[in-house]
Formats: sequence, C-alpha cells, structure tokens
Amino acid sequence: MASASLLKASPVVDKSEWVKGKTLRQPSVSVVRCHPVAPSRLDVRASSYADELVKTAKTIASPGRGILAMDESNATCGKRLASIGLENTEANRQAYRTLLVSAPGLGQYISGAILFEETLYQSTVDGKKMVDVLVEQNIVPGIKVDKGLVPLAGSNNESWCQGLDGLASRSAAYYQQGARFAKWRTVVSIPNGPSELAVKEAAWGLARYAAVSQDNGLVPIVEPEILLDGDHGIDRTFEVAKKVWAEVFFYLAQNNVLFEGILLKPSMVTPGAECKDRATPEQVATYTLSLLRQRIPPAVPGIMFLSGGQSEVEATLNLNAMNQAPNPWHVSFSYARALQNTCLKTWGGRPENVKEAQDTLLVRAKANSLAQLGKYTGEGESEEAKQGMFVKGYVY
Repeated sequence: MASASLLKASPVVDKSEWVKGKTLRQPSVSVVRCHPVAPSRLDVRASSYADELVKTAKTIASPGRGILAMDESNATCGKRLASIGLENTEANRQAYRTLLVSAPGLGQYISGAILFEETLYQSTVDGKKMVDVLVEQNIVPGIKVDKGLVPLAGSNNESWCQGLDGLASRSAAYYQQGARFAKWRTVVSIPNGPSELAVKEAAWGLARYAAVSQDNGLVPIVEPEILLDGDHGIDRTFEVAKKVWAEVFFYLAQNNVLFEGILLKPSMVTPGAECKDRATPEQVATYTLSLLRQRIPPAVPGIMFLSGGQSEVEATLNLNAMNQAPNPWHVSFSYARALQNTCLKTWGGRPENVKEAQDTLLVRAKANSLAQLGKYTGEGESEEAKQGMFVKGYVY
C-alpha cells in the first residue's frame, strides 16, 4: 500500500516545540492525492500542522522508548484503586497519577504518556501541572479522546466507539492545554463474529477521528483492539486482524490521513485467552510481523503494541521477540496494566511506599525499553510480573 502523502522526512521534535501554550503552526505542505471520483484530477490538501505531526510521531517512536498508557477512565481507575483498598476519589487518583508521572528518570524509557481528560488538566500533589512534569521528563503528553463503547445496533452483540461529536473543538482545547497526540480505542470481538458491519464501523470511526485529530495538531493513535476473549487459535486471530487492518487503512486513505503523522496501537497476534494451545514469543512474533508486513505501510513511523491482558513478562517477551531483526517501523509498546500492575500493588496507597513503587515502574519501563531494542533477557523477574491480567469483556 502506498503512503497517504509525499512528505520529506523531518527531524525529531525538540521538547520546546510542544510545550504547553505555544502555537506551533508550520508553513503549509501540499499533499497530492488521486481524487477517488475523477482520476484525471489532482486533489490538493494543505495541512498547516503536517511538519509538526511528523516530528511528534518520530519523537514518540524514538529508539528504546515507548508509551505509558495511564488514560483509564475515572470508573476504571476506581477499580484499580479498589484492588488495593482505596476509595475512588479525585485525591486518590491524583496521588497515584503523581506517582507515575514524577518517577525519576522515566523519560529515559517512556516517550509519551496517554492521559485521561481529568489528568490533562490536573496538578500533582505538589501543585505542578501534570503536563509540565511530563514535559520536564521529555515525555510527550497525549489524551484519550473517545467517549467509550456502546452497543452497535444491527450487529451480533458487538460495540462501536462514540465521541466524534464535538471532537474538533475538544481536540483544539487539548492542544492548547499541551497535548500533542491522541488515542481512540475501538474493539473487535472474534467470538461475536466479527460482523462486516462492526469491522467497517470500527475502521470508519478510527479514520474520521484520525483526520479530525491531525487537523487540530494531534498525532492520532489508531487502535482497533482485537479482544483476547475466546477459545480461537492464533490462525483465526491472524485472519481477522488482516481483515480489520485492510479496512482501517482503506478508510484512513479515503479520509486523507497523513500516514507519516500517525501511530498504530494494534493487538499482538495471539490465540484467544481461553485457547488450550498457547503460543511461544517466537510464534507470536512470526504471526504479528507477518500481519504488519502485509497490511501496514512503511510510511507509518511507529507500531506501539497494546498488552491486552497479557502478563507483564509475557508482553515484554513478545515485544522482544519482534525486535530480533530490523523492522520498517519502530516496533514498541503502549502498555497500561503491563507497566502499572506491580507498581500499583507495591504502592498500596501508602505514602511511604511511593519510592519503591516508582522503582518498580522503572524496572518494567526499562525491561520494555530493552525489548524495543531486542535486548531483553527476562532474568530476575518477579512472580507477580508473570501473572496474567486477562479480564473477560474488559472495558476501559
């Protein structure tokens, strides 16, 4: 598949270029595409953010670094806090998020952090804006912009992702607050089909979101999560993933999305969580890289995998296996539970445990940094880090 644009490569963005409050409109770049209705004509679309989008994407997709996904909704964050005996209050959410963003040296391994809207506008317990703390760590702030999953009428008990209404104005406000990339998560369920309707709805919604995000200066993370639910084998996952990504890139191109200014957040190709035949990291790498080579244009700068309920160690081992040889893209991570699980339990809501919890977070971040470089060995991992985190019907 050809690139959706004809841009020259741009240098990596300096953190001063995406500090909150700066207006970063670059000279316009003309992008030439064939018009789908009249092939003899050329449709020219200028994007004043094009250069910045490319630079931001390359910064996030920098060697040895990945994304910390800490964009759980307040309700989901409440479930995490409840697991350690804490009430779901803004103060407790603030304390936990402060622990994460202020971990010393986190930016050595983490290039971007996805935030929930509350966090984007929130300050730390010390009164510093969360966004400013991230910028000081050379971490690009991002923002979850979807409004969650709802039932898809006419489907086989499947879902679609809402949030397009008002997205342009919200995205512009997020940019002014300091966000430089966005995330939109939709899901595809293999046990429920997936139906053609659900796949097309997921792909179209992602494409519209991506176009709106880019028009407002935000690099869109494109995330059609293929859920682990089910007892299907790895070959079934592979076939569904090929169909989903074909649809996604078809509609991304139709919506004039700049491929060099996006990031992908796919599921790894694995068997269903209830399948008796488990896959080795080498098998997961073989299937997943085959999928990427068949469906993802090399113009896309970064593939930031989700963990999807894998254990912390399993997610890291699989990522490491995919980086044993050079890839056309930056193959990295965008993990939530696979970075935070042991950290959260170590903290336990007690102030005296903050440093130990941050050290635990750094251990996991470093392990995945090494996996991005293909140098992770798996030695010295705790039993806690090896525990699976799959939750049937999981919602963010």
